Amino acid sequence: MAPRAYWKGYLKLSLVSCPVALFPASSEREKISFNQINKKTGNRIRYRKVDADTGDEVDSSEIIKGYEVGKGQYIEIEPEELEAIAIESKRTIEIDEFVPKKEIDELYLNSPYYLAPDGEVGQQAFAVIREAIRKEGMVALGRVVFTSREHVIALEPRGKGLLGITLRYPYEVRKEDEYFEDIPDEKIPKDMLELASHIVETKSGHFDPQRFEDQYEDALKELLKKKQAGEKIEAPKERAPAKVINLMDALAGAWKRSVAGRRNGKLLPLRRATVNPSVQRRKSLVSWKARLRSAAASAAPLAAVPMDARQSERQVPS
Repeated sequence: MAPRAYWKGYLKLSLVSCPVALFPASSEREKISFNQINKKTGNRIRYRKVDADTGDEVDSSEIIKGYEVGKGQYIEIEPEELEAIAIESKRTIEIDEFVPKKEIDELYLNSPYYLAPDGEVGQQAFAVIREAIRKEGMVALGRVVFTSREHVIALEPRGKGLLGITLRYPYEVRKEDEYFEDIPDEKIPKDMLELASHIVETKSGHFDPQRFEDQYEDALKELLKKKQAGEKIEAPKERAPAKVINLMDALAGAWKRSVAGRRNGKLLPLRRATVNPSVQRRKSLVSWKARLRSAAASAAPLAAVPMDARQSERQVPS
């Protein structure tokens, strides 16, 4: 059964247009969801829409939208009045301009959608628009209206169709200075940075979402399975308090574990350890220890950082 379109309309590039259908490219339907139930009766809890003052239940046909302008004061908006808003993008995605993809800040990326031709009539026109975008190697920007809002959407070729990602407006993006301005400028010792960089290199790999594991979702499934089988659910033992160790010791320990994992063929978090000839030619651990002792002796006291030994050594299967 073909998926149901979330939105239908027209894709337009200058004088070329075609009917298209838009589909959400992501879904959370597979995730476990819970209903609220009455603990005494086991019956499901349902919600009713009631008048805040009278307490009477209100039928859906009697409910309209309202914008609060003062306490208890609303501007009432009828559905027909919303429909009367004249915006061309309600039925058409018109491409306004093309921009380099690298210029789009990740903060503005919102939700992904698939765009496909709607019916046989516009397939050729759709292909022309798709290949024109592909040839330019850029991202097309247009506007579309759904969920009672107008969205800027970035379009780029993906296989035989188009991938559309809605973009946030500037007023929806918070300024980073509000969160980062109080972070002090730290002077980083050269040896410490080299060691941290080496750890990053030993853990480097390639992006592979197939190896992502939703451990909480798996734990929920296991919990439900045990409950269904009538098994007793016990809370896990309380973890030991995290040990506070010197930052240099933490980096050295992490480096030793990464090296040991590479040599023994053990798994590192989210990926298998890789054997890189250039890394193998690095200085030995003995040399690094000497350099660390030298750096620790000459540097000012370093900030202590918490590290849970068991957590840091946990291996995540690929």
